[in-house]
Amino acid sequence: MLRDTLTKLLELPPTERVDLAMALWDSLTAAEQEAEFVLTPEQRAELDRRLAEHIADPASAIPWDEVRRKLLRGA
Repeated sequence: MLRDTLTKLLELPPTERVDLAMALWDSLTAAEQEAEFVLTPEQRAELDRRLAEHIADPASAIPWDEVRRKLLRGA
């Protein structure tokens, strides 16, 4: 049954799939979200590098609302 549901969901237009993914993510508690992420040393190093880059040049950041809008438009 789950496979059939997934097959039908994958037929949705991209914007609806994004909305569904966001709704599923938002349905998790903060503890559930955090429990899903165990970073490798390489991933942690990359995040540290990106944070340092942002601290050095905060103006280079793109607000989440803008990123999400572009994703939903398919840009």
